[in-house]
Amino acid sequence: MLDVRRFRADLWMKAFLKYWLPVLGWLVVTFIGSTNVMSVEHTSRFIVPFLLWLKPGMTPQTIWVIIVFIRKCVHVIEYAVLALLLWRALRSLPILRTKTLMVFGAVLLGCAMLAASDELHQVFVKSRTPAVRDVLLDVTGAVLGLLIGLSFASRHPKKLRAITHNQVVDAQL
Repeated sequence: MLDVRRFRADLWMKAFLKYWLPVLGWLVVTFIGSTNVMSVEHTSRFIVPFLLWLKPGMTPQTIWVIIVFIRKCVHVIEYAVLALLLWRALRSLPILRTKTLMVFGAVLLGCAMLAASDELHQVFVKSRTPAVRDVLLDVTGAVLGLLIGLSFASRHPKKLRAITHNQVVDAQL
């Protein structure tokens, strides 16, 4: 009986490390992104010299447009990755594996709530400015990530899913 419990605990730990630890790690990255460390004042110290190295004599207005564009793209990419990681983690649960629409909605709702709370967090950071448009960019990124996840899920053969599920069930017995 003890071996079965230990085996289940090992399975749970492996699943956690494989599917949920990347989500938690990315949440930490997301949180750091909304702190003073990633404010425009701090990141421009690296971006401006790089842009001027690429094209000396670039006007401050052009530099500012590029910085804003980069920062907005980061919003989309950050939440696309988060959505993919959450999608992957939730789909690893046998009970949710076939409930694509439910997982899609849960991930989208979770990302939207995190985006809103992220902007709320920025209210308390002096060097950051919260914006509703950033939440919309984050949700757009989450939708993009989910669409990528859906495209890969539709390519994943159902026979392989059944074999994997049967192996897990057999291993638990």
